[in-house]
Amino acid sequence: MTDDEDLILTEALGAVGAAGGGSGGRFGAKFAARRLKKNVHEVELTVGGVSPAEAAGRTADLLLRMGTPVRTAGAQPPDGVRVVRALVGGGFGNMNPVLVTVTLTGTGQEATEVRVRGAAKEGLIKQGAGEKTARQVATLLTQHLPTPRG
Repeated sequence: MTDDEDLILTEALGAVGAAGGGSGGRFGAKFAARRLKKNVHEVELTVGGVSPAEAAGRTADLLLRMGTPVRTAGAQPPDGVRVVRALVGGGFGNMNPVLVTVTLTGTGQEATEVRVRGAAKEGLIKQGAGEKTARQVATLLTQHLPTPRG
C-alpha cells in the first residue's frame, strides 16, 4: 500500500465501481476518481492521561469498528508519534470512501495531541464527506479517550 491519499481513495472508489459494474465499473470509477477534487478537513484535540501508544490502540479499535484499516508503506513517523489510518464510509448511504488519518503525538506525561484528518473525493454533488467524517471521528475519540486535567 502507499501513503498517497489520492491513490488510496482512487483504488477504494475503483472497488466500489467494481461492485456495481464489474471490471468496467472499476476502470470507470478509477478514471473518474483521478480527476475529482478532494474534500479534506482536519480536527485537532488534546487527550490526557494516555500515552500516544495507548491512544493509538484505542483509536485503532474505534476505526476498526467503523471501517477497514489501511496499512501504508513509506517513511516511519518520528519517535513519540503514532499514525492510524482507515477507510470508512461517508456521504450519502456511506457509499463514498473516506480516508481517515489520525496522528497522535505525545506532549508530556499527561497529554497527547490528536489530529484527525478526513479526505474524500467529491463529485458534482458536494457532500463534505471528508469534513463530516473527520468531525464524527473526533467526537467519538473525545468520548473514548480522557480529556486532560488542568
